[in-house]
Amino acid sequence: MAGSLTIRPVQTKRDRRAFVDLPFRLYRDDPNWVPPLKSEALGLITPEKNGWYSHAKAQLFLAERDGRVVGRISAHIDTLALEMPATQGFGPGTGQWGLMEAEDSGVFAALLQAAERWLRDQGMSRALGPISQSIWEEPGLLIEGYDHPPTVMMGHAKREYREWIEGAGYRPAKQMMTYELDITQDFPPIVQRIIKSGEKNGRINVREVDKSRFDEEAAIILSILNDAWSDNWGFVPLTPPEIRDVGVKLKPIVFNDLIRIAELDGKPVAFMITLPDLNEPLAKLNGSLLPFGWAKLLLWLRRPKVRTMRVPLMGVVKELQSSRMASQLAFMMIEYIRRASVTRYGATRGEIGWILDDNQGMRSIAETIDSRVNKVYQVYEKTL
Repeated sequence: MAGSLTIRPVQTKRDRRAFVDLPFRLYRDDPNWVPPLKSEALGLITPEKNGWYSHAKAQLFLAERDGRVVGRISAHIDTLALEMPATQGFGPGTGQWGLMEAEDSGVFAALLQAAERWLRDQGMSRALGPISQSIWEEPGLLIEGYDHPPTVMMGHAKREYREWIEGAGYRPAKQMMTYELDITQDFPPIVQRIIKSGEKNGRINVREVDKSRFDEEAAIILSILNDAWSDNWGFVPLTPPEIRDVGVKLKPIVFNDLIRIAELDGKPVAFMITLPDLNEPLAKLNGSLLPFGWAKLLLWLRRPKVRTMRVPLMGVVKELQSSRMASQLAFMMIEYIRRASVTRYGATRGEIGWILDDNQGMRSIAETIDSRVNKVYQVYEKTL
């Protein structure tokens, strides 16, 4: 293309707005892209508004051609990820990049080179990407499932990005998948028997969360999560500043009957979080709550009716993992939330994910309830 290409660091509020605005132009003709709220997208890249920056640093870059923004990328380092075992994906010397968007392959390549150069200058010897920006936000590039919109907190991407990343010398490091299912149908008889058996077990109690005790319930879930996921690929413990931010962001779409905590002998040992698909109302707002978007969203939040429910997080304490009890608790939580989703929210479809490709326990549970893979995301790696 004509014109000289410039890659420069993001330095001002105006630069950050340009960074956020770019996807709105690149995806304007893509019916399956869901515009995020610009205010939230700005918050994620503003250190003062994102608790992840309490243990991480990032450099954002813009690509410009003749003064017009044609690409963007984030290069970042998570200090907690550096402390994790290398066998779990991160470890010493591993930096990341993400939030990548570009008009063409030349822009894409130049942005990757800028991100890699910044990571090398920071002492990194390996790059993982795309991870945008925390591993808990949007890890991986969409490589299957372009034909339908993502659910809440899931990413979307252009098909050609995969070829451009692999052409830059990156190789697959880990795949994550989402599973979808028809939740209007009863689960197979074997699952129903497992659930009924659990209901007869006096040691088991599966309860709804109490939103009026939000902080206390969040602390219980966090404790289970950090234990249950601690051996997983890519695990980085969530910190108090991040929990506060997630609480503010998700509290409006937290409903007691969609989040369950399983107790064994009175001790919390498992949890399941389900969210109504906020992307369904957001798709109509084009990234802004003005002039009347806020009213529409507020009305939806009071009595949400959705097609899809998403399960972003689920966990069982390590001492029970690989046991029959773990799958029993999982099936019980899934069934109770399925019933509430259909009868109270009008949902017909569920989506579970992400699930790591080597998480045989969760993949087995997903397959047993007759769900199927509908999207696949891939994280790539490269030696710098």
